[in-house]
Amino acid sequence: MKINPDWKNKETWRENRDGFGDGLVALGAKNPKVVVLNADLTKSTRVAGFKEKYPERFFQFGVAEQNMMGAAAGMALVGYIPFVCTYGVFSTGRCFDQLRISVAYSKTNVKIEGAHAGVLVGPDGASHQALEDIALSRVLPNVTVIEPCDALEAKKATVAMADIEGPVYIRLSRGKLPLVTLEESPFEVGQADVLREGKDVAIIACGPEVHQALMAAEILEKEGINVLVVNLHTIKPIDRSAIVKAARETGAVVTAENHQMACGMGSAVAEVLCREYPVPMEMVGVNDSFGESGEIPELLEKFGLNAAAVAAAVRRALKRKK
Repeated sequence: MKINPDWKNKETWRENRDGFGDGLVALGAKNPKVVVLNADLTKSTRVAGFKEKYPERFFQFGVAEQNMMGAAAGMALVGYIPFVCTYGVFSTGRCFDQLRISVAYSKTNVKIEGAHAGVLVGPDGASHQALEDIALSRVLPNVTVIEPCDALEAKKATVAMADIEGPVYIRLSRGKLPLVTLEESPFEVGQADVLREGKDVAIIACGPEVHQALMAAEILEKEGINVLVVNLHTIKPIDRSAIVKAARETGAVVTAENHQMACGMGSAVAEVLCREYPVPMEMVGVNDSFGESGEIPELLEKFGLNAAAVAAAVRRALKRKK
């Protein structure tokens, strides 16, 4: 896939949650069955635009996330397409029982936003930094799990969610990120995208770590290391063929995610490779720790999620490859 040549221009950077809001407004015009449920976080979850345009299809539940998830399942059963919008720590954590039984087990057509995922929440701290939500959502049968890499992809993913029959979880970060993709870039649920070709090692990343992976690739290029970068925006169903192809072509894999290393995207990739094409592999992610308050660059460095940490993981993988 062609990468946006202007991706380093910070004046163009946007938040992924902004793309989600744009997608909801577009869906509202396209499909009268789309409704939005919110838990007193209208601005933070970027659903204010939908509320303004389609107030009769917007439902404010207050701080009652579990009730909201159950109500969404009921709406889905009578033909609506409800989008449950709150922070990831609530939509997967606080609501896990309702998510498991009323949504996943019952295969109700509910779409779930997990905003403020990862440490990019910054000063809000550990209580609001969802670092376990991939684990909690991908383990549930019938649930599709998506983490877009930029605002443009977030909009496309949001629109695509409405066409999937069954539960979908979309993970969104806070803080501005580069527009890595283009307006015309294709997006298909379940199909990974190669953003950069390479032959020495593959970095498979999702969400905001795609940006860090691309920067790491540029650091490593100066060392003569040729890096393939894959945007694995759909964590479930996972693109097994793309993962195996990347491993086969390079002989070493590094995964990068803004989530716990345990049971996250990297674990999902490892599950594929250990069965189909084992290669030396390293993971970049939060290492069995809760987050904390701080500025985004500080947190990325502390938790080993920045480009330098990704580049270091690549060097470790290459040593094992040799």
